[in-house]
Amino acid sequence: MTEKTKTSDSNIRSQMRKGILEYCVLLLLSRQRAYPSDIINGLSEASLIVVEGTLYTLLNRLRKEGKLNYEWEESPKGPPRKYYFITPIGEEALSEMSEAWDEIVANVNHFRNLNNATQK
Repeated sequence: MTEKTKTSDSNIRSQMRKGILEYCVLLLLSRQRAYPSDIINGLSEASLIVVEGTLYTLLNRLRKEGKLNYEWEESPKGPPRKYYFITPIGEEALSEMSEAWDEIVANVNHFRNLNNATQK
């Protein structure tokens, strides 16, 4: 594999991850409110590695869009913490994303199955 191919593969993965990051964050927050480091840990459990700067930018955008909100909670160790939670607008967006995701997966699987059938 050439260096150019490695870079291209890395870029493909990065672009695909960016495309699903919002969906995954909303899925996480639909289960329970979370502190940003909890969100990062949840994403990393699924091998979605996200840096804090990327996450905070996304959280701020989702809050401005009304999909998320936050509340401050006192911390026993240090300053108060900001916990994010999904709003009704976010729940609606999540539902639409889930429908779109199911459709995309079905479409991609259709073509993958066609390729597998022709390779046999």
